[in-house]
Amino acid sequence: MGTVAISQVKLGDKIAQDVLTPLGSVLLHKGKVVTPREYDILHAFLVPAVYIDSPGDKKEAEEAAQEKHVESGKESSSKSGLLEQYDLTVVLLKKVFNQMMSGMALPILDLRNQLEALLAHSHDYKMMTFSPQNVPNEDYLFHKSVMSALSCYMLAQWNNLPKKDWMQSAFAGLLHDIGNAKVDRNILNKPTKLTAEEVEDMKRHTVLGYQLLKNATAINEGVKLAALQHHERYDGSGYPLGIGSEKIHPYAKFVAISDIFNAMTMKRAYRKATSPYLVLEQLLQDSFGKLDPAYVRIFIDKATQFNNGTVVRLNDDRIGEIVFSDRNHPTRPWVSVAGTIVNLITERQLYIEEVMTRNNK
Repeated sequence: MGTVAISQVKLGDKIAQDVLTPLGSVLLHKGKVVTPREYDILHAFLVPAVYIDSPGDKKEAEEAAQEKHVESGKESSSKSGLLEQYDLTVVLLKKVFNQMMSGMALPILDLRNQLEALLAHSHDYKMMTFSPQNVPNEDYLFHKSVMSALSCYMLAQWNNLPKKDWMQSAFAGLLHDIGNAKVDRNILNKPTKLTAEEVEDMKRHTVLGYQLLKNATAINEGVKLAALQHHERYDGSGYPLGIGSEKIHPYAKFVAISDIFNAMTMKRAYRKATSPYLVLEQLLQDSFGKLDPAYVRIFIDKATQFNNGTVVRLNDDRIGEIVFSDRNHPTRPWVSVAGTIVNLITERQLYIEEVMTRNNK
């Protein structure tokens, strides 16, 4: 193990000690193998040298491997909470959809138990940096619903709803698309643009969802209305009923925000994931007539609250670290790029293209 100047670092080298930014955040973790991406990050932050594993020292390599194994165990243990329960919830929801297609009753107790297990780890869910990778097209709906359950659970708390509403809000996020179990799979999984007739068939999932949930016990009327109303809009331009804001249930308003955010920030087979900061700006625009402006503002403020130290890539391909967020402009933070502050509030032509420390599930 030894210190190696950046100019001498080779692709494939393994970093032997955490690399820190000038502000003390971890830029690259110990054990990271240097790829072109890591190489660019090191240069962008003007890192002069790093510690690299020496493959020639067998004893040292064995010690490093043992240490890595221990660290891996610790990491696995720390991840096993949220990520394990997340995966289990996706698997269960997929099973439930298949059961509903066959006309079986909703296994509400199983769903509640699994949802409680997931929500026990909700404090570890960071929506700006969590993004499931390599999701098969046919599983997209389930991932989006589980993330919406987590988002709606948080929105209920952020908006000071009584505690009895927290779990029900999560149920609203989890089950809002249940009506798609009755929609033609060829339409749901179609990789190209839907025809006008297919769009109308797809829109039926709101009414179908309400019908599937209306007699279910252990979920309140708000959960059922969220399935029906999550595509309704503040100005009455939504569907299926075209109702205005005063008639839309708060859970449905939570789902509308969560659904858009999670759909756009998730990578799909036919498109890249959209930067969460760009999606938040889109939500802000939609709050003028489409989405509840108070709920959107709270969602944006809370989502961006603790992102200092996050490594991001700007649309001009420069890599930097968020160092300050103005509460009046939460989607346009200050970014430190090679020691220079880029103020995205004033440099409007620039924006965050990618959050580079997003979770790779």
